[in-house]
Amino acid sequence: MTKHRIYSMSFASVYPHYVAKAERKGRSKAEVDQIIVWLTGYDRDGLETVLEARTDIETFFANAPKLNPARALIRGVICGVRVEAIEDPVMREIRYLDKLVDELARGKAMEKILRSE
Repeated sequence: MTKHRIYSMSFASVYPHYVAKAERKGRSKAEVDQIIVWLTGYDRDGLETVLEARTDIETFFANAPKLNPARALIRGVICGVRVEAIEDPVMREIRYLDKLVDELARGKAMEKILRSE
């Protein structure tokens, strides 16, 4: 089975799209970073290092310091597919992040996005 081409893309190439989506809806880069930190366990310095090194997305998630166990609570549809039904673990992590940024852009409260209720 061949890997999806997004796996080899650098996280730095998609990160600006997450930020732009949030900013178009009045949210901030800091909030996007907060979501990434919550999901992956990277701290802000670690995130900057990954961006500067142009780490590919597959490696970004594989080397995540501590994937948040609460990410399993992320449910819903993104790109026409139920997130919880995605079998490929890397693709599921990518879609978790997509879903969280989507929720941010739709104005959802950060406490709900970070599943802390």
